[in-house]
Amino acid sequence: MSGPETALTLASCPADIVELAAFRERAPELVRLAAGRDIALPGPGAAVARAGRLSLSVRPDRWLLLTPPAAPGASAALCQELCQESGAVLDQSSALVAFLLAGPAVPEMLARACRLDLATGAFPAGRAAATIMVQVPAILAQLTAGTLLLTPATTAQHLREWLAETSRPFGLALAADATVSMLCKEGST
Repeated sequence: MSGPETALTLASCPADIVELAAFRERAPELVRLAAGRDIALPGPGAAVARAGRLSLSVRPDRWLLLTPPAAPGASAALCQELCQESGAVLDQSSALVAFLLAGPAVPEMLARACRLDLATGAFPAGRAAATIMVQVPAILAQLTAGTLLLTPATTAQHLREWLAETSRPFGLALAADATVSMLCKEGST
């Protein structure tokens, strides 16, 4: 099944990735502090784009923030300042790799290895979930721009090769790097 209607693109997405974890019973305070800086911290299973940042949550009281790449440690330092004494910050920029899959055949292609129901009705834009794909942990976020896939850096090459090979029947095209601002385009969540 290849053709323009089933074409897929795969792009790397360089980003700073910072994890925020609220201290016990401090999540409401952390959410309030973040909102004061125009950073949305959604509930579990959600992804929100605002002010050029992507925030997603797949666990209670923990969030991943994706921002454009900055100087090493700069994004984490800003988040630590934001958290004050409400939470902890962990820079995951070197630990996680982000890919963007786009095209109408993405749910069908990912169904070959993903345990989630990625049909549009079950996994619409603005949703996020953690799963296992081809024996590799992954976090998926459905955005208007496509499906964001985060995976550990240690297994990213394996997952990328699997995606490239599995996507051939769907007309995979490797794309130029995606940017965080592309992920956050109008209507992305």
